[in-house]
Amino acid sequence: MMVSQGSDMTRILLLGGTSEARAMAQALAGAGMDAIYSYAGRVQALARQPLPMRVGGFGGVDGLAAYLRAERITHLIDATHPFAALISRNALVAAQRARVPLIVLERPPWAARPEDRWTHVPDFAAAAEALPGDGSGVFLAIGRQHLAPFLSRHHRWLLRFAEIASHPLRDATLIVSRGPFTVAGDKALMQRHDIGWLVTKNSGGRGAAAKLTAARELGLPIIVIDRPALPARRIVGTVAEVMGWLHGADRGV
Repeated sequence: MMVSQGSDMTRILLLGGTSEARAMAQALAGAGMDAIYSYAGRVQALARQPLPMRVGGFGGVDGLAAYLRAERITHLIDATHPFAALISRNALVAAQRARVPLIVLERPPWAARPEDRWTHVPDFAAAAEALPGDGSGVFLAIGRQHLAPFLSRHHRWLLRFAEIASHPLRDATLIVSRGPFTVAGDKALMQRHDIGWLVTKNSGGRGAAAKLTAARELGLPIIVIDRPALPARRIVGTVAEVMGWLHGADRGV
């Protein structure tokens, strides 16, 4: 189906919260397309977008499917974080139920270099088990939603959140800062806190990659949590590919 700019037939829901979603929103706004930007609302200080915004959950698959129908959404773009598995699964099923085409805009994962000391693990619990529990310093760069598996491990924790928030870990130092970060800054941070391990999700992207280079230069071991397994979906890596899909130039499935 061809999509013309500004057409009344086209109404897009963009599931966002990432730098990729921000770039997608700018492209949609620049093309004059009718689109809504949806935030999950987990962060208090939300960045303004060049599109109408909605904040909060949909109420699971049923709620999202109902929203797609009620708002007459014709195209669904999932540009959420690669670890936002629940909303991505819900988006896939809801799109199928509402018969709305779905595309995923996703940054590629990071890849290790020969000199890196990476240990791949499938989830947060496995990452906690992979740590030695010897009281050493750990830069736990996983956000604030998955800290529970680390409660039983004996370490000094360095946390970095985008905003001030409570956490359950003892013997932890919280740094409140937003990216993008620099290699020099992350290297100095790790040295200042005597960090011996880095634990990170394989989020991909440039904004948070500095810590990997810093750890490499310091010779630190890195525990890398692999992305969650999700059902097959159409995934692209650039805004241009999504725009081609919207305009019917991309005939892939």
